[in-house]
Parts: sequence; structure tokens; C-alpha cells
Amino acid sequence: MTIAVTGTSGHLGRLVVESLLARGAAPADVVALARSTAKVADLAGPDGPGVVVREADYDRPETLVPALDGVEVLVLVSGSEVGRRVPQHQAVIEAAKGAGVRRVVYTSAPHADTSPLILAPEHKATEELLAASGLATTVLRNGWYTENYLGDVQQARETGEIARSVGDGRVASASRADYAEAAAVVALDARRDGAHDGAVYELSGDVAWDFDELAAAATEIVGRPVTYRRLTADEHREQLLAAGLDEGTAGFVVALDGDTRAGLLAETSGDLARLIGRPTTPLLDGLRQGLEA
Repeated sequence: MTIAVTGTSGHLGRLVVESLLARGAAPADVVALARSTAKVADLAGPDGPGVVVREADYDRPETLVPALDGVEVLVLVSGSEVGRRVPQHQAVIEAAKGAGVRRVVYTSAPHADTSPLILAPEHKATEELLAASGLATTVLRNGWYTENYLGDVQQARETGEIARSVGDGRVASASRADYAEAAAVVALDARRDGAHDGAVYELSGDVAWDFDELAAAATEIVGRPVTYRRLTADEHREQLLAAGLDEGTAGFVVALDGDTRAGLLAETSGDLARLIGRPTTPLLDGLRQGLEA
């Protein structure tokens, strides 16, 4: 019984493939889907694990049904193009129905159906498409990735500070590998016995840290004192514009910091640790691993 994973040329999708193999999936039963198969050719090559690699482009629906031929469980890693995700995901869901896929595991966002989080609406819409599809589904509402803060640490190496407009907000982050392992666990369980059908998991790290703690972790990593400087939203926007970001991108980043400030990323449900059967990766370890990758 075959498990396919979309977006395997990206960080999370590739890690899901690696987690499936680490947890005992046979390479021939794992299909790595990517817009560009050249970027994941090493997964199928003679020096790689030997998984099946197929082209699957969210924006080219004609590639999707053939890509899903013979697939029983699909791990649908959400697209990275904000503003285009809903039609892209809809194309994949329709193709999954057409190809006879039985179950879909989708990587969503925290409390996507109720949260004011700026990223939630596209995920909410996708969850609604899945609910209406007739397919068995499991929704993994992934919280924030520790790797999202690697840029802050790298900049702190030069400046000695992390300047953000998150106030005293906390983030219950975990490493991408933690979230990928959860997706692999659910996909493998679903393949065997249909476990997790209809389930919605709120995934996050075990500990919600604040940006003073992020600065302390950065201090240990970069070997110089790092402090957290609190910015207002307006100060943050001006700083981003001065750094060369366009108005839309700067506004988006400031809005995400506002969501953090409001506590939308601070929940520690314990679902992630329970699924993977171990504690989630601590902040310091996740940052170090991300910088070494």
C-alpha cells in the first residue's frame, strides 16, 4: 500500500519521506511528489533510498492524477505560495478523488477554523474542501517551526540583538523534523488500519518560549551577548522597509508578529509529543540543528 508525499523538494515534504523510511516504510511504497523531479532525483537514484519519484505540479492539474496512481494515503503538504494555496490544494484534492486515493493527511495551521491568525483562512478553506470531498482525512494543524527563527539568530551574530514587534508573546515551536515525524506516524497508521480518520491534531512544541529566551539561545549559539529589542509595529514596519522589503511583505511580517504578540502561537497541546512518542525538540537544539543543516 503506497504513501505519497507532496512538496518533497521543500524542507518539510522531504523530511516526511525520510521519516516514513526511518519508521519502516519500504522505499517502493513511498512516492515523492515534486514540481521539479530533478530536485529530488537523489531520492530515487542508485545512491539514494530508492523511493518512487513523480512529477506533481499544483498549478498543472494534468500532472496530478498520474502522479497519484496507485496511492492509498496522500500526505498533502500545504503549498508555500500565500494567496494561491486554495486553488492549488483543490486541484490536488480533486486529483486524489479521481485517482482513487482513500485517505489524505493535510498539514494545516493552528486552530485554522476559528483563529484570527493571518495564515489561517487558506487553511480553513482547504479543510472545508477536504470535509466535502468524501475522502477520509486527518488534519495536522502544525504550529510554528523553530527554523523560522534561524534568520534572527544569524542576524544577531552580526548585530547582537533580535529586534521584533512580538512584545511578550510566546511561541510553542518545534523542529520541522518533529512535525514531519508526526505526519509519517499518522500516514503509516492510516495505511495499516485507518487510524486517525477524521482526527484533527493541534501540533506544537512542548514549551512556549519568549523572545528573551530566544535571545539567550542565540547568545549561546553565536558566542556573543544577544538581547531582544522590543519594537512597535510601526517601528518594525519601517525597519523592514529600510531593509528593502516591499510594503506587502513588510505588512505581512508585522502582522505575523502581531499574531505572536496576541498569543496565537503559544498553545502547548501535547498532541505532537504524543504522536511521535517523545518530547519535542527544545528551542536551542532545534536552532543548532537548523543552522548545521
